[in-house]
This record gives sequence, C-alpha cells and structure tokens, in this order.
Amino acid sequence: MYRRNIKQVLEFIGENPDREGLQATPDRVLRAYQNELFVGYKQKPEDLLTTFDAEGCDQIIISRGIEFFSMCEHHMLPFFGKAHVAYIPGDRVIGISKLARLVDIYARRLQIQERIGEQVTEALMRYLKPKGAACILEATHMCMKMRGVQKHDATMITSSVKGVFFTDEKARAELMSLIKV
Repeated sequence: MYRRNIKQVLEFIGENPDREGLQATPDRVLRAYQNELFVGYKQKPEDLLTTFDAEGCDQIIISRGIEFFSMCEHHMLPFFGKAHVAYIPGDRVIGISKLARLVDIYARRLQIQERIGEQVTEALMRYLKPKGAACILEATHMCMKMRGVQKHDATMITSSVKGVFFTDEKARAELMSLIKV
C-alpha cells in the first residue's frame, strides 16, 4: 500500500514511476523514512538516558555543535543545523554522547525547530533531574530557501532553557558565553 502511495506521488509530479531510474524509488523512500529520516518515532528518551552518580559535580556540562537534521512538518522539507545542549547536574550525570542521541530522537520526526528544543530540555529535566537544562538550536530551513520567501542566507535560532538557566541570569550568561552562538 505505501509503495503504491509513493508511486502516486511520482505520477502527481509528472513522472513515470515505471521508468528504469524510478522503479526502485518507492522502496528506497520507504526504507529511508523507516530506518533513517523518521526513526525517532521508534525511540524513547527513557530507554536512552542511563544515569551515573554525579559525585558532587556542579559545573555546566555542554555538548556544543551537535549536527542534526529534521523534516519540517508543514512542508515535509528538510531543515538542519547545530544544537548546543547543556545541563547542570543534580545528583546524576549521563554520558556526553547521550545528549547528541537525545537531539536525534526528537529531530528524526516531522517537527518544528521550537518543539525539538522543548522536548530535549523537558526530557533532561524529567529523567535526569538536573538543576537546569538548555537546548539552543541554529538551523537552515529548506522551506525558506526552496519555496516561499526564498531567503537563502536566513537561519533560525531557538532556545529552550529550564531550571537555573531560566531563573538565574548569571547561569544563563555563563552558558551563553560558553556556547558563543
């Protein structure tokens, strides 16, 4: 059924889905959707975020420059960029690679940029219980480049801050100076 739907899209845009170069396209599209582009629907942060004793660590922990890509839920076109994820531990820490994996869980779904940041910080606050969490994303949206306003150099920056990064101006300022967006 899904293969037939992809063939119908090819026909809709004026292509012949039976020509040599397109015969396997529906299968490739379905595999890409299921195993790569939208794999985040199959993943849950609670399965990922194993924690360890923080051993008194109270510093800002940052993973900066995490590359991500996603698909805009409005036009199903890609957007991509860098995420900067930070937290100040409470009693627990996680492996630094888990921050990148957490971004991917939410980015690899139909999304809006603002929601990715919120979902990342909410998951950190819920499962890690840090003193604060932040996710700053800077991305290029193909829906802005390829269609609509066609602004080729425009980027979008969003930030989600929770806990002390929201309530304490000094903590937020230190975070931003470390990230240097």
